[in-house]
Amino acid sequence: MVYFVGAGSGAPDLITVRGMHLLGQADVIIYAGSLVNPQLLDYAKEDAKIYNSAKMTLEEVIGVMKEAESSGSVTVRLHTGDPCIYGAIREQMDLLDELGIIYESCPGVSAFCGAASSLNLEYTLPDVSQSVIITRMAGRTPVPEKEEIAAFAVHQATMVVFLSTGLLEQLSAQLIAGGYTADTPAAIVYKATWEDEKKYICTVGTLAQTAREHGITKTALMIIGDVVKQSNYSRSELYNPAFSTEFREARRTYFE
Repeated sequence: MVYFVGAGSGAPDLITVRGMHLLGQADVIIYAGSLVNPQLLDYAKEDAKIYNSAKMTLEEVIGVMKEAESSGSVTVRLHTGDPCIYGAIREQMDLLDELGIIYESCPGVSAFCGAASSLNLEYTLPDVSQSVIITRMAGRTPVPEKEEIAAFAVHQATMVVFLSTGLLEQLSAQLIAGGYTADTPAAIVYKATWEDEKKYICTVGTLAQTAREHGITKTALMIIGDVVKQSNYSRSELYNPAFSTEFREARRTYFE
């Protein structure tokens, strides 16, 4: 059996309880060593075989899983954040399907959630933004042409940009080309929830400058949009005393 487990955003205690238990049961652990906090391996049992996938190809990863399965071992494939976001899990699952190896997924806390918690930020403020776009710049790995940053920027929704720290000049240019102004609020969060986390509030026009000033070159994500200001929003109707819900009647005194 193979379990794809989300390691969480960085802090070792932000893995799910299920994920922690699976790590403790695993005979074989293949972890994304370039991104996963190695402290999570403390949850592994002493005799677990541990592999760092940063030094492996897809075929080598599958080979380890196949060998483990042949001996009746439990394998945990430990991915950073939540495996469903930039986790390259589908290609692994397809090969496991071909081999007849059963697998399951265990979700994790994504870095975009960790970054929001670090800033005490709500991505979906009423009358400011009710949508979150998770995307990345095209680099060595391309993105579909219809998903270019400028195309998404037209919506003026909250945008969270992964895997693009080395392309901030181009990111700013595309955001502005799509409709954001240079003074639109933005944030850079480096290694969200790790012990050495850093976070900076800036603007769309100063993203690259801010990263240079603080030596941020990788392992960061950018948050774009007016929600970064955390102001000029409307109160939630859900908790408005004048608003009826399935569980609570509106209070008349607020209409008089």
